[in-house]
Amino acid sequence: MTVFQIFIVAVIQGACEMLPVSSSAHVIMVEKLMGIDPTTPEMTFLLVMLHTGTMLAVIVYFWRAWRRRFFASRSTFSKFAQLVTVATGATAIVGLALLLVIERVILRGTAHAEVEELFGNPKLIAAGLVMAGVMVVLSGRRESLSPGEGMLKPWAAIWIGAVQGVCLPFRGFSRSGSTISTGLFLCLDKSRVEEFSFALAVVLTPAVIAREGYRLFKANHGLMANAVSSFYLAVPGLLGMVFSFMAGVVALRWLSRWLERGRWQWFGYYCLFAALVVLLSFP
Repeated sequence: MTVFQIFIVAVIQGACEMLPVSSSAHVIMVEKLMGIDPTTPEMTFLLVMLHTGTMLAVIVYFWRAWRRRFFASRSTFSKFAQLVTVATGATAIVGLALLLVIERVILRGTAHAEVEELFGNPKLIAAGLVMAGVMVVLSGRRESLSPGEGMLKPWAAIWIGAVQGVCLPFRGFSRSGSTISTGLFLCLDKSRVEEFSFALAVVLTPAVIAREGYRLFKANHGLMANAVSSFYLAVPGLLGMVFSFMAGVVALRWLSRWLERGRWQWFGYYCLFAALVVLLSFP
């Protein structure tokens, strides 16, 4: 990959990972347009590093708010940890159940089939964008009519975590868009929902990184053992991590500003437009 290609993919991943517009849908479409094979060792390792960059961006951006709201005392941290635990548990249950259904029912009998191959289909990506777009538009309208002020409770955390689990296999179904929208539907305070949604992302990201790293090692363990080849993979990965970190911080500022100013639903309109573009570009 060239530096320009790394920059494009990293900026799209970093920005769209934070915004409620689905990073995976955008990255997959850009890869198709640039003729990049996402299964190559270079691309797989780059995605690992991009996820690392976006995770660091979330931690840096929200650290002050988290420290003030969730780490102020032992009791507040304990409550926060319980909410994150139940939400992540709901994500794991729903996500794993979906993966089992997909692998054993939808992909049954297909040799060496992976979920990524199924949901890399442009029509399914467009469907995911439509679902996310509708959720964002409706939740934005509801919040503008009656701003939520509710506190985050365990039952709400379970709902948010369950919706996050639905997002895991579906490319185009934005994680941040669906989880924040769920919180708005539940009449929760929008700043608390945003902070909690990205706290869940920090918990989830290491698992994503580990999964991609395992796929890379399993498919290319000989390549990774070679020092020259490892260096060849590391350089674009480090560049991508820096670019995705910077794009992520900028995107988070944009997201927070639009959420606070009642412009959340505009992200939903963009998702609907993007779904149309995908269908027209990749019939």
